[in-house]
Amino acid sequence: MSAPTSAFPKRVTIREVGLRDGLQSIAQVMPTERKLEWLRGAYEAGQREIEVSSFVPPRLLPQLADAGEVLAYALTLPGLLASVLVPNLKGAERAIDAGAPLMLLPLSASHAHSLANLRKTPDEVVAEIGRIRAARDAAGCSTLIEVGISTAFGCTIQGRVEPAEVLRLVKAVLDAGVDRVGLADTVGYADPRMVRELFELVLPVAGDRLNCGHFHDTRGLGLANVYAALELGITRFDACLGGIGGCPHAPGASGNVATEDLAYMLASMGIATGQDFDRLIALRGKLAGWLEGETLRGSLWRAGLPKTMLPAAAVH
Repeated sequence: MSAPTSAFPKRVTIREVGLRDGLQSIAQVMPTERKLEWLRGAYEAGQREIEVSSFVPPRLLPQLADAGEVLAYALTLPGLLASVLVPNLKGAERAIDAGAPLMLLPLSASHAHSLANLRKTPDEVVAEIGRIRAARDAAGCSTLIEVGISTAFGCTIQGRVEPAEVLRLVKAVLDAGVDRVGLADTVGYADPRMVRELFELVLPVAGDRLNCGHFHDTRGLGLANVYAALELGITRFDACLGGIGGCPHAPGASGNVATEDLAYMLASMGIATGQDFDRLIALRGKLAGWLEGETLRGSLWRAGLPKTMLPAAAVH
């Protein structure tokens, strides 16, 4: 096992996924104008990569039925890398037609979760990813294709997921020609040692195409798991404002890492994320009102920034 890197990166990208991952797990439907206000507020708070929605059939996720409208607005914000989740070729074709800069394709390392979530085996999903790459190329567009390997650290339906299976699937999607790949702890089973060992297994194969960690704080280890990946040079992480989110087809998979808590940890370590904490916390307050009755998580909104942290250091 190699030693941790001696120096942490100077900058880390936090991709806000609340508008998709967060809202898909909440029964109430947020009005489109509220989503656009959230998107605008996140942009004004310094976020430059946001997962804005998902191109799935509205009957399955009515919470995200306005994906096209939300993406169209996101494309008007200069310098924003907007991504959308697509579960299949039809969704990918809609994303390509809409001009999405990045498509996120879920691929579960758990056979049982894959069947529950997409009604396909992992290998059938890999084949679909190959068809999506071909469609992207045929369209002549520059849309990036990113695959998120979900349930990479375990599954509430299947239980253990073998690291060798995760590695096999990573190799398969790289062979299919995807641009990026990430590892996701969909159900909050990971601990820092598991994160370190799995990323170390995959990095020699994927190289810099392995550039995202997606961690849930279901059992309180979300930030610790980010730290473990950070030590290995990963500089891009998903997070949800207010720590909302979860997978409807993974029982007990509640709570992503809170965006504001992750941004604070990194800023306290001297790592820039571009986040404006005052605006971020103000936006979280709005979100609490918009989602009245829903559970929001996180600690920074209660405790605030420490006096030892200068505002300039926190923002820049």
